[in-house]
Amino acid sequence: MSAAAAVQSPAPALPRAFWALWVCQLVNRLGSFVQPFLVLYLTQDRHLSAGTAGAVAAAVGAGSVASQLVGGWLADRVGRRVTMLTCFFGTAAALIMLGSARSMVMIWAAAFVVGLLGDLFRPAVQATVADLLQPGERVRAYGLLFWAINLGFSVSTVSAGVLASIGYGLLFWINAGTSVIAGLVIWAMVPETRPALDEGTARRPLLPVALRDTVFLLMVVLQIGYATIYFQGYSTLPLAMADDGLPSSTYGLVIALNGVVIVVAQPFLGKRLARFDRPKLLAASMLVVGLGFGIGAVVHEWWGYGLSVVVWTIGEIGFAAVIGAVFADLAPVDLRGGYMGLSGMAFGVGAVVGPLAGANSLEYFGPVTTWIGCALLGVLIFAGQYALAPALHARAAANTGTSV
Repeated sequence: MSAAAAVQSPAPALPRAFWALWVCQLVNRLGSFVQPFLVLYLTQDRHLSAGTAGAVAAAVGAGSVASQLVGGWLADRVGRRVTMLTCFFGTAAALIMLGSARSMVMIWAAAFVVGLLGDLFRPAVQATVADLLQPGERVRAYGLLFWAINLGFSVSTVSAGVLASIGYGLLFWINAGTSVIAGLVIWAMVPETRPALDEGTARRPLLPVALRDTVFLLMVVLQIGYATIYFQGYSTLPLAMADDGLPSSTYGLVIALNGVVIVVAQPFLGKRLARFDRPKLLAASMLVVGLGFGIGAVVHEWWGYGLSVVVWTIGEIGFAAVIGAVFADLAPVDLRGGYMGLSGMAFGVGAVVGPLAGANSLEYFGPVTTWIGCALLGVLIFAGQYALAPALHARAAANTGTSV
């Protein structure tokens, strides 16, 4: 039965282990206090310069990018459950170390370890969902995880400001505590799901296989293009709004619409998104994100930028719900975690390229050219993703025996 046909019947109940992952994601994000306030902590509490604080934050980012590859490798080699437990319990210890570090050497080391351990769970969680669920159920499941992440983060950004006024040290301890709780949820409720290999079969090395996989490499390039557009919302957008004379508080309200739309709309869209052709839905979502940012070329008021955020957030919902399912269909079963990790690394590359490209384009070419460039890039990656759909269908049929 195809995924499209399967969803015409009532959606099956998701397994207990999936809901444990959902709770884990929610709890972890509810306590994600440290990273958004790290620069303020370092400048105000540790009295470091803004440049040094930014460099320490970049060390967290560097660790996060590396963690995607490491987490994927561990998920395939030692197991999903062990990888997630290492992530949550290790991150708790690293957060305490970062909050208590006094020397710059310790601050740098702890920051990198927080980034490295903090995202180990991502490819492991995505691989676990693919292990637990049939292809037709994965879009709904990944969408629900995306919703949990954004629900938790929306609450944490508000509460973190209140807690920071009491003392930055509290942020580190509560963040560490929620990480421990997330680990205990995994320990108690999530079994190991890594598929067993046939007797006498060795696990293949990841990179030689992935680097020969043309379809996968094209998907990675398209994901970098998408992330390059997406991260304009957190780098170029506030600069463009400031150039239009809008205060930073207005940017805060406008970008908050992203979380509001996700929290409100995603639960209603989740089941409906599962009815669509996955690769083509992914292409359409990329296009909507690009065109949403393109609206910035013709607006100068808060409501226009708000409209832009709402449009590209709708595209983001579609992308986030389906991207994990597409990579799960694409990945060889024995390298599922590694493929998910490389996908996460591609998104991290876009997180670096996007702000650099957007800020420089804004400075040298102006906002109209920058936002039109986002729209054109959206059209380009839409065309590429749409053209790749037949190959993705063929791979999904070969790997899962199911059309998508």
